[in-house]
Amino acid sequence: MGDFYVHPTSFVDENVEIGVGTKIWHFCHIQSGARIGCNCTLGQNVNVSNNVIVGNGVKIQNNVSLYEGVEIEDYVFCGPSMVFTNDLMPRARFPKGRAKYKKTIVRHDATLGANCTIVCGHFIGAYATIAAGAVVTKDVPPHALMAGVPAKRIGWVCKCGRVLSDKLKCLSCGRSYVVDNEYLQDWGG
Repeated sequence: MGDFYVHPTSFVDENVEIGVGTKIWHFCHIQSGARIGCNCTLGQNVNVSNNVIVGNGVKIQNNVSLYEGVEIEDYVFCGPSMVFTNDLMPRARFPKGRAKYKKTIVRHDATLGANCTIVCGHFIGAYATIAAGAVVTKDVPPHALMAGVPAKRIGWVCKCGRVLSDKLKCLSCGRSYVVDNEYLQDWGG
């Protein structure tokens, strides 16, 4: 099947793009129009719906569904059983169809913890971290550490993934940051 791996229990529909080095494990379904980048890993029971875009180096853990309207940039981590939505007012009796789905964009290097929920129509900023079980109901700025229901910013996270000290310095890689207009700015290391 090319320069990528698909486990025999998984289904890949026609009109799908899968990048070199990507691994798709047990019981996954990749639907028509989906584009998955290079060197991604999709764990067991992952569903990638129609027209979803997944960047390079993305890790999607078990039991995650990427619904139509979701776009994931490079090196995003989707924890086990985390949830995306694409309809703010779903009704089984009154389906809206793809034209009414809300777009959700996850910027590069973000981390979405296990069992978190991302309500559709929002941006998750680069390097942001969403804590396990959090429910995101608004846009998330880059580097924000979000936790709770609904999720609130409880700190900031370095590019390397470590939570920053009160002085906005990373104790792992030495980078320093400053908050400017409620956004974290990288001052280097």
